[in-house]
Amino acid sequence: MFQDQRTADAKALKEMAAARLGLGRVHPGSAILFLCDMQEKFRHKIAYFPQIVSVASRMLKVARLLEMPAVLTEQYPQGLGPTVPELGAGDLQPFTKTCFSMVPVLQQELDSRPQLHSVLLCGIETQACILNTTLDLLNRGLEVHVVVDACSSRSQVDRLVALARMRQSGAFLSTSEGLILQLVSDATHPQFKEIQKVIKDPAPDSGLLGLFQG
Repeated sequence: MFQDQRTADAKALKEMAAARLGLGRVHPGSAILFLCDMQEKFRHKIAYFPQIVSVASRMLKVARLLEMPAVLTEQYPQGLGPTVPELGAGDLQPFTKTCFSMVPVLQQELDSRPQLHSVLLCGIETQACILNTTLDLLNRGLEVHVVVDACSSRSQVDRLVALARMRQSGAFLSTSEGLILQLVSDATHPQFKEIQKVIKDPAPDSGLLGLFQG
């Protein structure tokens, strides 16, 4: 009888832990920022490109303030050019890729971080590298937080459907400010005043309201 009760208690605790994991909470000590393929040749092809880069830059500034790691990829830079300078990622060594997922070139980086629980994902294109990266990360058992105001595509239909597809697969869709405030968690945080300066103005409009209403 007591054994059955202990088994039931253990099962209940496991279920409670799984439910908590499914909340999608993010903490700087167990999170990483992925910056995907924001390159020169995409500048005039991706919808809301300047706004997407601006929001991703905000995320990078906050990651630095919170001492959270960040990684950067470039898709075939020989043809698509370097990362745009306004992202402010000049100190990051880009990982070059041809695969429509960031994960294969970042395997070593991921394996070296056993404490990693959450990936915050920004970049382009939503239906290509963002979607495939999300599926690969979910397959590894990691939580994925897609920064919706920092991801776009050439086609807004592709963007919308890809966001829905990622949510169906278990990714969390969040705005940059929502994630930033989760990461800080308390107005008494020692970096809160600096972070407050980053989010003082609302994130630039990247067409999301019309996209979801439509």
